[in-house]
Amino acid sequence: MAIYAIGDVQGCCDELERLIASLRIDPARDELWFVGDLVNRGPRSLDTLRLVRSLGSQATVVLGNHDIHLIALAFGNRARAKDGELADVLDAPDGHELVDWLRHRPLAHYRPELNTLMVHAGVPPQWDPLLTIKLAREVELVLRGRHCAEYIRDLYGEQPARWSPALTGQDRLRFITNCLTRMRYCEVDGTLDLRETGPPGSQPGYLRPWFELQGRQTAMVRVVFGHWASLGLLKRDNLLGIDTGCVWGRKLTAVRLDGPAKTFSVPSQKSQKVPDT
Repeated sequence: MAIYAIGDVQGCCDELERLIASLRIDPARDELWFVGDLVNRGPRSLDTLRLVRSLGSQATVVLGNHDIHLIALAFGNRARAKDGELADVLDAPDGHELVDWLRHRPLAHYRPELNTLMVHAGVPPQWDPLLTIKLAREVELVLRGRHCAEYIRDLYGEQPARWSPALTGQDRLRFITNCLTRMRYCEVDGTLDLRETGPPGSQPGYLRPWFELQGRQTAMVRVVFGHWASLGLLKRDNLLGIDTGCVWGRKLTAVRLDGPAKTFSVPSQKSQKVPDT
């Protein structure tokens, strides 16, 4: 059995098809883990969703900010929508089914026997792996349930910016969502900064990448994440960042998780652009 983590696809289905073909996976045994952001910006978001959904239990997908944005559009929250954004999915005959499948994906995935936690963006320093899964589950239950529209309606926002177990209601759900799908930098006390998107070294001096904060409770588990195209491939002890900017003209990357972290990639078919949020 082989387990591969795949970086942000963002609608680059041609590259995903080529990457999967290059891995020569065994459908009966191998697993593909996706760090989220299956959709948006690339040319084939609809095909990407159809492909990944067709993999069934072979695929594990955590939600990224662009995936949640698609769910928001489907539920009528167009506060941050661009004209025609993701219309190929929303107008497709199976669009409703795909969005429903997407909103039943988790926000975090933990495999203790691999000592591996997968999220789209990051984890606050106060959360250990089990707490991360527990808090992700709170959002997942709302996304999948009859209160999804209410959650989506008040989804967007940067506050609250710091974790407290006393957070309740929409504030609590928004903070959990922002951490797992949007975070890159924090202040030393864990306060989120969702504005800075550049690579480490470009940020103001009072900010640190979330994974460099002292006392981080996930330091002893391997965290696999995406979301940070300007960071590129990051391979450190217990850290694996795999958003290698395919949609920005670089490449789509997979890393094997069981055993040595061997890297596989295919080049993007797009001309290079400057990544943003």
